[in-house]
Amino acid sequence: MTNAELLSRITVRADVFGGKPIIRDMRIAVEHVLAMLAAGDTAETILTEYPDLTSEDIRACLLFAHRVLAGEHVYDRVPVR
Repeated sequence: MTNAELLSRITVRADVFGGKPIIRDMRIAVEHVLAMLAAGDTAETILTEYPDLTSEDIRACLLFAHRVLAGEHVYDRVPVR
């Protein structure tokens, strides 16, 4: 899967979590997956707890975080009304 395909899994909707990046329009925030990984959870644990996620979704979260920290423009913030 290419980086572009991975990043296409990350979406932003104003009506979900105030416009925070989410995975494939589900109510699972990228920051939640990253926090679980930072806390020491394995990808396997996350996939067990969230059976709708795939390993590509987790890779997409990591790539998204990397691109944001590298200062690359990854997504437009959605204004919350």
